[in-house]
Amino acid sequence: MRKNIVAGNWKMNNDLAQTEGLLTDLQKQTQTSDAEVMVAPSFTSLWHSFQSLRTSDIEVIAQNMHFAENGAYTGEVSASMLKSVGIQTVILGHSERRAYFNETDATLAKKVDAALANNMRVIFCFGEELEDRKSGNEETVVGNQISNALFHLDASAFKNIVLAYEPVWAIGTGETASPEQAQDMHAFIRKTLADKYGNDVANDVSILYGGSVKPNNAKEIFSKPDVDGGLIGGASLKAEDFFAIVNAF
Repeated sequence: MRKNIVAGNWKMNNDLAQTEGLLTDLQKQTQTSDAEVMVAPSFTSLWHSFQSLRTSDIEVIAQNMHFAENGAYTGEVSASMLKSVGIQTVILGHSERRAYFNETDATLAKKVDAALANNMRVIFCFGEELEDRKSGNEETVVGNQISNALFHLDASAFKNIVLAYEPVWAIGTGETASPEQAQDMHAFIRKTLADKYGNDVANDVSILYGGSVKPNNAKEIFSKPDVDGGLIGGASLKAEDFFAIVNAF
């Protein structure tokens, strides 16, 4: 069944002391919505964060992982390593991983397979660049990113997959995406799933919006019929702002 989800991606922010402070602030907040709430600290804070929030309803998730189980991959972390510190969900394919670390659809397909083989849930990210949007190719780009990385899977795999659409062109570029543009793309994504796997699968998959969601625009964005929540960047680093977004449902 489709769920409302708000996931905070802390990216490369917060040392251990800062993480402790934010975790304390998060636990002081009151949740009035029924959304699932997740936060993704840095690798160095995952175990501490999991321990701090283990009696909370907030799930601690990872920002990335490698596709190999082990081996000569200096600096990388495997699915089993994440699970050993309590992590059950991982973000894969974030636009920054694609842009700065050259992650391809083929690489991401292997990462998705590894996560699912370890019974993990995946938040799979994708989205078009500004030149794609200006040239009218956004649906082609997004459709290819989804199909290349995910369409080798059986329909049953999608019970462990959450999709996250990132309009890269509207993040830090001075351009803005309207709630209507978000809804249009989310509807296209759901149709793309339906065309491949049928309406039951498509209607059960949560699709998150990752385009600079903030307390002042979350309610309007989340009101759209195909938007099931948000993947939150900067606003997730302040507990009050983050929970204002959570409670926007």
